[in-house]
Amino acid sequence: MSQDLRSAVNEVVHDSRVNRLIEEAILEDLGMGDITTQAIVPSELIGRGELLAKGSGVLAGIDIAGLVFDFIDHELKFTPFFREGSNIKTGAVLATVEGSIASILKAERTALNILQRMSGIATLTRAFVTAVEGTRAKITDTRKTAPGIRVFDKLGVRIGGGVNHRFGLDDMVLIKDNHIAAAGGIGTAIERCREFLTQHHYMLKVEVETKTLDEVLEAMRHRGIDRIMLDNFSIEEMNKAVDLINHAVEVEASGNVSLENVHLIAATGVDFISIGALTHSPKALDISLNIVQSSVYSHPSA
Repeated sequence: MSQDLRSAVNEVVHDSRVNRLIEEAILEDLGMGDITTQAIVPSELIGRGELLAKGSGVLAGIDIAGLVFDFIDHELKFTPFFREGSNIKTGAVLATVEGSIASILKAERTALNILQRMSGIATLTRAFVTAVEGTRAKITDTRKTAPGIRVFDKLGVRIGGGVNHRFGLDDMVLIKDNHIAAAGGIGTAIERCREFLTQHHYMLKVEVETKTLDEVLEAMRHRGIDRIMLDNFSIEEMNKAVDLINHAVEVEASGNVSLENVHLIAATGVDFISIGALTHSPKALDISLNIVQSSVYSHPSA
């Protein structure tokens, strides 16, 4: 794992929002208590569970899963065998968790939900990143994330080798078609943004969405933009737009991107390719938790 990625993971792991998200997810699942486990599993039963990969892909969220088990019971011992971003194969034991069986079962679903979704996002992102190797293009995400867990979704993209676009509405200016319509044109929208940023002393990047070559030319007439988005351009139009922009600003391609066409898009010379599907419709990686050993002993805290 690169130092940058390790730093990104550590930042999320120590983010106060993450503890709140985990708490909310557990409360959503646990409600008034795990009735089935209370009825069946003796409180003194301890043992070991294994997290098992039932599909191949890129592992993401293993550190977050460990936080979930720790949140439920600080005395659970969670031991991961793979690092974030590892390529894993079907049948691999990803981690073990030891301690109270009742505690393991209470944490199981929340931990797996996060781990499976993040790994699915990382796996899909890695496929796109691999497909554009040899080009200048970077694969980036969008704000089309699951409500409330954007921090997990975007970390999954990073772990898969992609880069994050803006996290929220407050950390970048993105002038989209509806803003342009409300302003009465691209030029007016850009000028209003420039004036607003200057007035409020905001040091933010400015990106403008374009849908035609004429709009690209119009955007290029105005100072103060850092990136132009080419939305749903054909490959031919994209090539022309990249030539027109000629590296004066960054170029982002967006819309109808697939694994089948992403290399063609990247070959036009764009700097970024944004893909909403990375986070709005990933296929979760199949991971299960199996209790493999249990014994009735006094709980370690007893």
